[in-house]
Amino acid sequence: MSDWKQARVGDILKIRNGYAVKSSAYSKEGVPLIRQSDISGDVIDISAAKRVPTRVMEECEQYLVRKGDLLIGMSGSLGKIGRYVDEEVAVQNQRTGLLQLKPGFSAGFAKLVLKFVEPQIIAEGKGIAVQNVSAKEIEDCTFPLPPEAERNRVVAEIEKQFTRLDAGVASLNRVQAALKLYRASVLKAACEGRLVPNEAELARKENRTYETSEQLLHGILKEQREKWNGKGKYKKPAMPSFDLPTLPEGWVWATVDQLRAPERNSITDGPFGSNLKTEHYTKQGPRVIRLQNIGDGVFVDEQAHISYDHFARLEKHRVFSGDLVIAALGENPPRACIIPETVGPSIVKADCIRFRTHPDVSARYLNFALNSEPVRSRTKRISHGVGRPRLNLSEIKSIAIPVPPVPEQQRIVQEVELRLSLVDELESAATLNCERCARLRKAIVIQSFGHQIS
Repeated sequence: MSDWKQARVGDILKIRNGYAVKSSAYSKEGVPLIRQSDISGDVIDISAAKRVPTRVMEECEQYLVRKGDLLIGMSGSLGKIGRYVDEEVAVQNQRTGLLQLKPGFSAGFAKLVLKFVEPQIIAEGKGIAVQNVSAKEIEDCTFPLPPEAERNRVVAEIEKQFTRLDAGVASLNRVQAALKLYRASVLKAACEGRLVPNEAELARKENRTYETSEQLLHGILKEQREKWNGKGKYKKPAMPSFDLPTLPEGWVWATVDQLRAPERNSITDGPFGSNLKTEHYTKQGPRVIRLQNIGDGVFVDEQAHISYDHFARLEKHRVFSGDLVIAALGENPPRACIIPETVGPSIVKADCIRFRTHPDVSARYLNFALNSEPVRSRTKRISHGVGRPRLNLSEIKSIAIPVPPVPEQQRIVQEVELRLSLVDELESAATLNCERCARLRKAIVIQSFGHQIS
């Protein structure tokens, strides 16, 4: 017969609810306020934490958190455990529970128990938009409790296995970081003429002529002017600034506006205000291309739809397969991706810029260029907005892109796609192994507590 017995979480600890701090009490300086969003790992990160004035401590002295304390998520991040290790004192927000251990139980053992009962905690969650759980519901979760003499052994064995897993995850994280740097270096080299043979040099070796990018751009601008059918007088497209780096022979600087297709609405933003709201979305119908669809050079297939009648009223904002879409808001401006053929009829939403490129310029090359570090660095200088960088339509039109001759564009695209496909494979393998480590971590806890109860 086993000496293990069934127990409640409440048998080993009590969970103290936090203090309901009003958002009006937030300040730039003072005591950190630990909220749900700060409990994202084993160690609580308060680098982005809200703060409350020191005087608030007088009102909520019983809700103070000190170094080494453990807190649990009770809203949204249900069951997530974090140890506070930063400043001497913090304030515990209402939906973060502080673990108050009962005599004879260690913090290490309590963490493992809560990892074991995490599925029970999640199952107790209530609420539509945000799941919530009470302190009592967590305390009522059950687990197999080993005899006191075995607890330290159980904790030591699990932590030994965790240490091995942590080492593996750390190696995988280093691989992922290195691949991210390599991806950026490939795009940088591609847009600086250092990735494939230069067209001007090849032409000299082969004793032939070639069309420079300056000649290509001249023809594009001429066609834009001749085919102008918009309102009012033809307006010249935005010109590149004069403080740009020197390009390889045969290349030219050109703006997004200069590289557009010679047709109306080849560069356009999405509908604003009441023309398109969340409540207009339907379960089926034409797609709405939103910011969450625009990854770092790749299309993310997050779906939103509108009715065909509504789609017909927003024809101006239509986007087609092969078009580039540029994010006017959010991280890494000018983040862009190409719309794949599988998307079908669709429009762009506000803060998403549809960019139909001139047919003589490779959209795939321009996608690599827009997502390259040099173009992003220059674009950050003109972006604005607090917290999330923002670009308006005029600023996006003025973004300068290094343009190589057409044959060189094609070689660059082929080489970049080859290299990035290998990076994608390695990143996928690293991600799968990280997920496997997370599953192993849970399995170790479950197996360790999986004794039969007498």
